[in-house]
Formats: sequence, structure tokens, C-alpha cells
Amino acid sequence: MSPTIRWGVLGCAGIAAKAVIPAIQSSRLGRVEAIASRDLDKAKALAARFGIAKAYGSYEALLADPEIDAIYNPLPNHLHVALTIKALQHGKPVLCEKPIALDAAEAMALVAAQKAAGLPVVEAFMVRHHPQWKKARALMAEGRLGEVRAIQTIFTYYLDDPGNVRNQADIGGGGLFDVGCYAINTARFLFDAEPLRAIALAERDPTFGTDRLTSGLLAFPEGRQLAFTCSTQLALTQKVTVLGTRGRLEIPIPFNAPADEPTVLVLDDGRDLAGGGREEIAIEPVDQYREQADAFAEAVLSGKPPATGMEDAVANMKAIDALFRSVVTGRWEEP
Repeated sequence: MSPTIRWGVLGCAGIAAKAVIPAIQSSRLGRVEAIASRDLDKAKALAARFGIAKAYGSYEALLADPEIDAIYNPLPNHLHVALTIKALQHGKPVLCEKPIALDAAEAMALVAAQKAAGLPVVEAFMVRHHPQWKKARALMAEGRLGEVRAIQTIFTYYLDDPGNVRNQADIGGGGLFDVGCYAINTARFLFDAEPLRAIALAERDPTFGTDRLTSGLLAFPEGRQLAFTCSTQLALTQKVTVLGTRGRLEIPIPFNAPADEPTVLVLDDGRDLAGGGREEIAIEPVDQYREQADAFAEAVLSGKPPATGMEDAVANMKAIDALFRSVVTGRWEEP
């Protein structure tokens, strides 16, 4: 294997073209060398756009390429597990978009394949690599917020295109899979713990059948809570507030932090409602997708386990499963 990673990309997903391929092309440890699509013309067009050497008209052809070291899988959700397993069988580690699977049982099948192959599989939660989240957890550890007891998260956007995969229920569309998963993942990261039980409400689109509005509550150890709302049919909004006994922390752009502009954390000690105890903490610009690509490449090149592997992915999937069950039962459910 070369001292850098030669990536292959499965499909021409919007997130790949908009963020991940450019990030890999500018990363320290990798470059995209091939892209595959069931539509060869699409693959050729995207390859030409980014100076990618090879374009394939099938996923299998790319996976069989011996000159490709690792795979990025941004395919629709229902193809995450199947194509990731195929990549592993071809001896290729995989960075797979979230959610890693459609349920925890599927994710466990992927765990078995990953262990058999002895190769890393990482769920692509790029936010874990942005310093604003690391700084937020550091502030909590330093006691700047006192005893942290609650996190409130909002992540919404408006999308009513019936052709978009996010609006197709049979292939894993809907808000909880697409953006609610971030609320769960980041709360688990900040609390450094797993939820004990979950309860949720969901309103489904009458045509698409997807959950277009979901609100959930997750109970964590020591009485801590995550309350979140996610939606595919509300105005574009995202915000995280961490609440402690001595202060609160706001992350104004928690998930889609710009790569070329600073971000800000807002710490307030709560002395008044006029912002008398407000402090802004600036975070230098970071391309979280580039950081994600290099972290994955380092794990592949070094042979060391990635910081977040399949165990973390399964834990997130179990929480999502519990929320979906709660929507049906109307009761608290255990992950």
C-alpha cells in the first residue's frame, strides 16, 4: 500500500460532490482515484470535474480494482451494509455515510463482516472531527458549566422533492435517519455515555411515508437528558444548547460548520437574561470532512483502530431503533 490512501467512491451522491470528494482531494493522506455509478456517464462527468483518473459503470468493477485502497460509501441508506460488506470482501476498508444501517441487526451483520475482514469500518460522522465539539466537551470537563444535565438540539431543513432519496421511505429516508442521528451521536459524545431509554413522537408525510417531523427524549445515566427535534419539512435551522447548573453553552452552527470561516461557541454563566455573563469562544476554520478523511487514512495506514469504529456505530443505531419503536408503542423503549 502506498504512503497515502487511494480512494474509490461509490455513487455520485450530493454529499460526495459537495463536501467529501473536495476534502479528500485536499487532504494530507489521500486522493480519490476512482468513482463508480450505475450510470457510467454520471461517473465520467464527476470524475472529470474533480480530476479523478478512473470512472466505472458498476460498483463491483470499482471494488475489484486492485489499485484502490479504501472506499467511501455515500449510497442511499439501504445500500450501506450490502456494499460495505462487498468492499470488505474485496479487502478494502470503508468510510460509510450515516446511518450505518437501517437498524441495529443490520449493523451487527456488518460488525461480523468487519471482524472477519480485519479492516476498519467507520460511520462518517464528520462532526466528531471538528474542534468546536472537542472544545465543547473540554469546557464541560473543566466544570465551566457546572453539572451538565441537559442538551437541546434542533436540526431541520425543507425538502419536498419526491425524487430525493431522503423522501423515499422504502430505502431509509426520513428525518430521524438523516439528521436526527446527529443529535443522538453528539449527545453521546458530550455525555460520554449511552442512553438508557428513549421516547419519541413522529409525524409522517402523507405521500412519502417518511418521518418529516420527529421529536425525541433520551434519558442518560445520572439523570441527564437529550431533547431534540428534527425535520425534513421545516425552515433550515440547527442549534445545540448544553445546559448546566452554572452555565449554558450554545453551538450556533453545530453540524454544517463552514470550512473556510471561524465558528463560535457561546458560553453564558446565566447571571442575567441580557447576556451579562456571555463569552464568545472563537474556533479557527476547519474542514471537518478533510479531518475525517485524514483520520480514517491514518487508521488504515497505521493499522491502529479508528477512534470511533463499529461499536460506536451500533450504539447510535440502537438508540435510533428505540426511538422508532417508541413512535409505534407510545412508551419508553430501551436501546
